Amino acid sequence: MPAFAIAGLVLLAALAVFQIALAAGAPLGRFAWGGRHDVLPPKRRVGSAVVVAIYAVFALFLLSEADLISVVGEPQLTIGMWAILVCLALTGLLNLFSRSRFERTVMTPAALAPSVSFSLVTLSA
Repeated sequence: MPAFAIAGLVLLAALAVFQIALAAGAPLGRFAWGGRHDVLPPKRRVGSAVVVAIYAVFALFLLSEADLISVVGEPQLTIGMWAILVCLALTGLLNLFSRSRFERTVMTPAALAPSVSFSLVTLSA
């Protein structure tokens, strides 16, 4: 189970780096937020920064569920892990139906990959 948690953590970190780059103005907008802008407008940049904070919370839940840290306790841990799984799955589905070809082809699997790690950790706990 720790291996799945570490894999999930690495995937979240990669997504966080991507969101940080978007928030900083990197021309990667065609891969996110509907793909309408190469460089995200200010409100979307703030959104990307918020997503990074959300990923940090996701990481705390993942590591707690894997018993690598004890930050989140029961029953919040179980409820939170299932909520995170739903959130990650919905994100992947939204990316799948994006108008942006780049977002569909690159970000759909990138968004769904952490959900696999979260599922494996949750189901083996």
